Amino acid sequence: MKSLKILVSAILAGFCIGLGGMLFLALDNKVVGASLFSTGLFVICTSGFHLFTGKVCYAFQNDMSYAASLPLIWIGNLIGTGGTAIIVRLSRAANLAEKAASICEVKAGDSYISLFLLGILCNIFIFIAVDGFKNNKHEIAKYAAIYLGVVGFILCGAEHCVADMFYYHVAGVWSMDMIIRLLVITAGNAVGGILAERMRTYVVSA
Repeated sequence: MKSLKILVSAILAGFCIGLGGMLFLALDNKVVGASLFSTGLFVICTSGFHLFTGKVCYAFQNDMSYAASLPLIWIGNLIGTGGTAIIVRLSRAANLAEKAASICEVKAGDSYISLFLLGILCNIFIFIAVDGFKNNKHEIAKYAAIYLGVVGFILCGAEHCVADMFYYHVAGVWSMDMIIRLLVITAGNAVGGILAERMRTYVVSA
């Protein structure tokens, strides 16, 4: 039952990231699009949904059952982003697929090491967002953390595996090579999130 709840929560989180991705694709202004993308993480944080890039940051703070749930969360996020993408592709918003394809083309032409490093960078931003929301005592600071973390990773071109799931789905570019690239990005996200959390914990406890 617990696993089912986690899966459903992860699906909802993926759907929310898809909504953020849809907003980003719909707008030509990258800054405005990045700002509105934060809608997805706002809903996830305030609702307590399970997002892989947020949850993986705390893998070393919890027991093995927590770590074991991370693949399930990843799969749930994949399903959720697919759900949003289906709605996009079956509606007049299907023209967003062209922009998603151009984003995916950049990823397809990048090296694995670059994708991995950009994945690390991305989840440092995500840690800033989710941990800021979790630990800041001031309400404004909580929501500023979400906004700055999301806008930061998008504007610097970092790689977020769940957002990329959505772009893959919308563009319809799934292939073995693109799956490998997504897994490389996922590994980078895991390293970046865990590294950021461990360094923060070390400094605070010192």
